[in-house]
Amino acid sequence: MRILYVEDHREVRETIALLMEAEGRTVVQCETGEQALEQDRLAHERGAPFDVVVTDVSLPGMSGTDLAHALLAANRGRWVILCSGYELGAHAHAWGARVRTLLKPFEIEALDALLNEVAESLRQPQRV
Repeated sequence: MRILYVEDHREVRETIALLMEAEGRTVVQCETGEQALEQDRLAHERGAPFDVVVTDVSLPGMSGTDLAHALLAANRGRWVILCSGYELGAHAHAWGARVRTLLKPFEIEALDALLNEVAESLRQPQRV
């Protein structure tokens, strides 16, 4: 599973990215939403798109919610996990069936459970 992780705080980004890595998981890190959009574009061009984007909501420049909107505008079926220090409620869930939220500070087990949910859905046959 290919994961694009967006977090502007270097230490947090590096630590969480390391903790997300596991057998069958590859993590690409970005500091900003703009960098994430570029990485996403390049991944699509290479034929190896990301399976899930995990992003902080509060980012410099383009916010994580703006990033999510841009990604979902191009593909409503994208998996996106929004990490936020405040409750986003039903608002984020209205963006699509594959949008999840994670309240910060979170336990790595909670993130791991969401990533396992994504991985399980990717193993399921696609409905037409």
